[in-house]
Amino acid sequence: MDCPILVWMLFTNREMTPEEYAKCHAVLRECVPHAPVRNAPSEPETMRLMVAFLLPLLMMRHRRVPRSRWRDQMTPVGKHWIEQIQHGPDNDPVAAAQRARSMIGYHTTYDHNLVGMAMTQGRREDVVNIGIGIKEISAPPGLSGQNFAISLYHKLTPLEQSFIAPEQGEEVVMRRLCVLLALKEAYIKAIGQPMGFDWSRLEFNIPEKKATGDGRPLAGWEFRVWTSELGWPIPNSDGHVKQAYQCAVAFFRRTRDTRFIWQNDAKELESWVQFITLDQLLNVADKLVE
Repeated sequence: MDCPILVWMLFTNREMTPEEYAKCHAVLRECVPHAPVRNAPSEPETMRLMVAFLLPLLMMRHRRVPRSRWRDQMTPVGKHWIEQIQHGPDNDPVAAAQRARSMIGYHTTYDHNLVGMAMTQGRREDVVNIGIGIKEISAPPGLSGQNFAISLYHKLTPLEQSFIAPEQGEEVVMRRLCVLLALKEAYIKAIGQPMGFDWSRLEFNIPEKKATGDGRPLAGWEFRVWTSELGWPIPNSDGHVKQAYQCAVAFFRRTRDTRFIWQNDAKELESWVQFITLDQLLNVADKLVE
């Protein structure tokens, strides 16, 4: 199934001003009225959630498709896809085939300062099962990486817990933990399950490149894994703030096997993952309604 994957990662390197927040929230209310985002500019979490809902609008503007030519649709389990409206004769089989393959499946998520959207284009039934997971490689303040990992053991199988044993060292434990969590989040969202889903029903045996759900192989799934490293200067100093995020995409390709792609080469990553900033969104926010 030839459905290329594209990912946008938006770095929220700063908070919005009250005016910017109001402008974006007005666009959200007009274009995405179902979005459960409260008008609360003093709460940073609402800004990130709002950005996640605005990313599909930004993506379609980037494709030069006006708002009147597409509709956001949703499956019964909450999986989103974009239906592009193409005018043409109903009895033209070529035009009908093009319309059928113009659907865009997507999923958005965020963690701390990184908002991501994974998307692919093709037939509706082929594109809706896509999900993205993002986990910052950092323990909460006041908690060591190993204790943080232990607090999340309930989301892991005994085999997965063995991969993040304390003797592995804190850096390895955090990196492996976030890989597992990002993969599980991506898959859970790709199949349209709520976050209350029992994560321990899934097992990712990374060394053997195997993935199972309730003990059965996740045949037909492709998992892509990469790390996003971000940073910005600290005002009035020579220092920089650095953050690293473990990211994963899950996509159902209907093949017979399970495929893992570990994207370590920066050039290859740039071919399908695009990094943008909050300012790039804000610069065109008022035009997203067009």
